[in-house]
Amino acid sequence: MTAESMPFQAAIHTQQQADRTLFSWSTEDPLMHARYGLEWHFRNNTPTAAATPPKPSETMTALGILQYGDPVLRRVARPFALPDEAEDARRVISELHSATQRVAQAHTFGKGMGIAAPQIGIERAAALVCPSGSDDAITLINPRIIEISDDHDHQYEGCLSFFDVRCRIPRPLMIHVEHQDITGERRITIFERGIARLVAHEIDHINGIVCRDYLEPGTHPIPVEQYRGTGTNWHYTTY
Repeated sequence: MTAESMPFQAAIHTQQQADRTLFSWSTEDPLMHARYGLEWHFRNNTPTAAATPPKPSETMTALGILQYGDPVLRRVARPFALPDEAEDARRVISELHSATQRVAQAHTFGKGMGIAAPQIGIERAAALVCPSGSDDAITLINPRIIEISDDHDHQYEGCLSFFDVRCRIPRPLMIHVEHQDITGERRITIFERGIARLVAHEIDHINGIVCRDYLEPGTHPIPVEQYRGTGTNWHYTTY
């Protein structure tokens, strides 16, 4: 899809025929919209300097995550007409699950993580949120925030689409979200604190908004190297 490069999910088969070496590869479970190519690297005996570790944004790009500046991230995603487009919705949700698995292997998310379909180049109104400490992902289809609390707080957020920085922005401590299940039935779910922040972040992506849009005047994203909250959850005062 949008990845620059990533390993094949199955091994490449090698076969020797006389003076020729044949390489072949196949899959019975191709990714939607996938395109495949082989890339050759020839060895030589020239010593090379140690490779520079890739930047977080480069890692995310290689995993198929669109990066800030891509016009897809600024377009409002198209909602699903359910239940007529139930099969399309299932395919997109499957793609989101695959993407979260790839990303989770590359980075530890102490606060939980989320990903919206536009971030993997699919302009449909769907997202997944994976709360910290839970194996169950929250599936959001055609979500919209219909009510927010008066109380807000400021916390740092990261975004897979510009993972080199973190943004300290305000979010409501509680949100009411209307969304649909695969049959088209409408539901309203209330999210609080950290999960509310994760859910609001992904709904923003569906609406062409990114978290850095909420930076207050005079503030800027900080480089991830300066951020001290990696691997930990957000802090909330208990009353």
